[in-house]
Amino acid sequence: MLQQKAFIPEKTNNNIQVPGMTSQGNAGLPIPSKKKKAIFFIDANNWYHNVKKYYNPSEIDIIKIVNLLAENKNFKISEIRFYASVPSIEDGERVYYNHISYLESLEKKGVKVIRRKLQKLSNKEILKRKTELVDSLDLCEKCKPLVEAQFLELADIKRKEKGIDIWIAVDMLRLGVLENNCDACVLISGDADFTPALNIIKSKGKEILTAMVPGGYSGELRNKFPYFIIKRITLLKCFRDYNGRKIK
Repeated sequence: MLQQKAFIPEKTNNNIQVPGMTSQGNAGLPIPSKKKKAIFFIDANNWYHNVKKYYNPSEIDIIKIVNLLAENKNFKISEIRFYASVPSIEDGERVYYNHISYLESLEKKGVKVIRRKLQKLSNKEILKRKTELVDSLDLCEKCKPLVEAQFLELADIKRKEKGIDIWIAVDMLRLGVLENNCDACVLISGDADFTPALNIIKSKGKEILTAMVPGGYSGELRNKFPYFIIKRITLLKCFRDYNGRKIK
């Protein structure tokens, strides 16, 4: 489990309550409220293409971003899952090895990296893959038609990815609902394609949070679920080697 900074309440006078605190119990003194366990799901491709409008994404420490979100919502980080497409070495050795090196550096820090090879799939292959993944959820007779009607529309056939979006959505459903491994699902992505899966997770009583930089952040996600806009100044402060940098 990754370490994060402890929650530090604001200074108070006359025992005034502050966010994250409650006065019940402990002789009327404030005591910390229980933190919700959260799993962070990062759509690496969406993150990369949106963040590169501001800075080189590889310079941003994604763990700092996660810690910032966790502290803002008073979440306890249960797991960080990073879903990334891996280019072929035939596309260039330098690009390939730099990408692999970056993913390995995340794993050393405790991030769970899920790799998928870049590959264009046919309509038939995508349909088969979607069906297999939905079947693996072992849903009840009432839930399965709902998932099939909405959830199967997640993948983009034109995209050169082998099931990144649908893989994230399946894992959110599996870990958040079926296995009940968390109280909250945090999605770092601005892609509206996740809306059907998030609706199901929300209907099961789980807390939802989405986060992304302003550009490329779906209005549908922000209208339907709690959201956090990661501003440019926030990205700046989350550089791996941040030391008083100035915004260009």
